[in-house]
Amino acid sequence: MRVSKNDESQTPENQKKPLKKLAESLELEIIEEYTDMASGGNSNRPQFQRMLKNAKDRKFDIILVWSLDRFSREGISNTLGYLEKLGNSGVALKSLQESWLDTSDQGMGKLLIAIMSWVAQQERQRISERTKAGLMRAKADGKLLGRPSGAKDKGRRKKSGYLLRWQNKKVLV
Repeated sequence: MRVSKNDESQTPENQKKPLKKLAESLELEIIEEYTDMASGGNSNRPQFQRMLKNAKDRKFDIILVWSLDRFSREGISNTLGYLEKLGNSGVALKSLQESWLDTSDQGMGKLLIAIMSWVAQQERQRISERTKAGLMRAKADGKLLGRPSGAKDKGRRKKSGYLLRWQNKKVLV
């Protein structure tokens, strides 16, 4: 399960109950649950990485996901790479929302996965564009953006190089 934000506006519970019902209907035993509260735009998600490691170690045979975009929004190449790694370990992926997505059933699956991976990546880009447009509008309306200078996460951002990258960013107008 994955939600993009770690706040009260999103909860993985909306995915959890239906996925448990799917597991029951397929007579599957749930070995472990993996839940990340982060963007699917990169794989640096702790539970995602743990799931991939456990798949490699063959701790389970199938992964059930709400939808492909909950698994990854990294685009065709990366998503197919993850699915190939899972397949090489003998682990299948099945989606609740996309009934055609069942990697234990070969054939059209790979083509459809490629298309849906692209769609998920495009949606991620649209979300980013909408966010940037909203920020630009707020800035044009005179609203102050960002955290106050004493923000708690400044040290974390400084350590990660975020502030340095932002400071050195070149803007074309």
